[in-house]
Amino acid sequence: MTSVFARRAVVSVAVFALGVLAAPSRAVLVARPGRDLAPAPPASVGVSAERLKRLDAGMKGLVDDGRLAGVVTLMARKGKVVHLTAHGRQDKREPAPMTTDALFRIYSMTKPVTGVAMMMLYEEGKWRLDDPVSRYIPEFAKLVVYTGENPDGTPKTEPARRSMTMRELMTHTAGLGYGLVGAHPVDKLFLKANVLDSSEPLAAMIGKMAGLPLLAQPGTRWSYSAAVDVQGYLVEKFSGMSFAQFLETRLFAPLGMKDTAFHVPAAKLPRLARMHREDDSGTLVASDREGDPTIVPKAAFGGHGLFSTASDYARFAQMLLDGGELNGVRVLAPRTVEMIRTNHVLAEPLKTMRQGQGWGLGPQVILDAAASGEPYSDGSFHWWGIGGTWFWVDPAKELVFVGMIQYQGRGLGAATQIHGYARNLAYQAVLE
Repeated sequence: MTSVFARRAVVSVAVFALGVLAAPSRAVLVARPGRDLAPAPPASVGVSAERLKRLDAGMKGLVDDGRLAGVVTLMARKGKVVHLTAHGRQDKREPAPMTTDALFRIYSMTKPVTGVAMMMLYEEGKWRLDDPVSRYIPEFAKLVVYTGENPDGTPKTEPARRSMTMRELMTHTAGLGYGLVGAHPVDKLFLKANVLDSSEPLAAMIGKMAGLPLLAQPGTRWSYSAAVDVQGYLVEKFSGMSFAQFLETRLFAPLGMKDTAFHVPAAKLPRLARMHREDDSGTLVASDREGDPTIVPKAAFGGHGLFSTASDYARFAQMLLDGGELNGVRVLAPRTVEMIRTNHVLAEPLKTMRQGQGWGLGPQVILDAAASGEPYSDGSFHWWGIGGTWFWVDPAKELVFVGMIQYQGRGLGAATQIHGYARNLAYQAVLE
């Protein structure tokens, strides 16, 4: 006869098993056979083919209405591609159509790639989250913090109370400014000093930063910054390789990202989409502010600079969704990927971020989807580039989405409106 204790043990095991099966998306971090990004019927992975037509029509409509010159979108579920389409033209002045293998400047979508590179070196014991950055960059040992302006127009400063930590460097809470915008006086100093000069090695960038004030005491404020460019320098220092070489040999080649690099070879130029912007009347025009994409930069920055395709970036995103592995190639351990997509912004600087969102070790993360006003699942992570490209990964729905455009509207909100529109159309097609 089965004892009461034995029966209770059986019940406990069953309840535990049910709990594991019902656990949230953080448990979905194990690579599975067949998750190879091959095309598949949408219904086979719980996506409505009929409803996907709305996504396709919506992207085409943006081109037809003159908002975009061209667009490529890719959506994968459970490791299978259910949507990959191209609309419009690579350059609105030329007849060449947009193609699904078109190359794009992905700008800040370089940042999550840099985060992965840093975490590969974290796994090798090169650094830890609460280490002071000055341990690895002595030039940052005695930084000062901007507190205002003196009567003669020079910055008023105070000493930094402590060194920024590696955690803060990974989450834009180190207090660094940025050289791509001029919103804060420190940002203007970054611009004036030409901190992000691709004609110089990354060591020159570090020297310039060390001579400029922080815009806030380390750990007190979230501010989008050049911190990821510093991470690129650290990848070089930790690995003994150039940043571009590290990415190519340790990440891009193993993952089969054959079209991702910091320059475009001449043979691939016909596939490069042209950047477009809005003129003063709101009309879409081809940009005349692009540099030569075939030039190999002396400084490959961690925060921007990569060219890629929708399919290449989807391979990177799918690797993260599957716990650090793609098609049998392991880049990171599952626990490391959990760290990447976990919020690491502490309570005080979290107050300066958008509601419902935090920052992981590379991407922005969704803490509360309802509060953020987006259809993501809690635990999703994402980012985008100033040229309009965007991506997200939703572990709860086992969903990867990559959008590629070359569009700089008047204000950052112009591109993010397109991103949000695509999210609505993507999620309404997921029925399981």
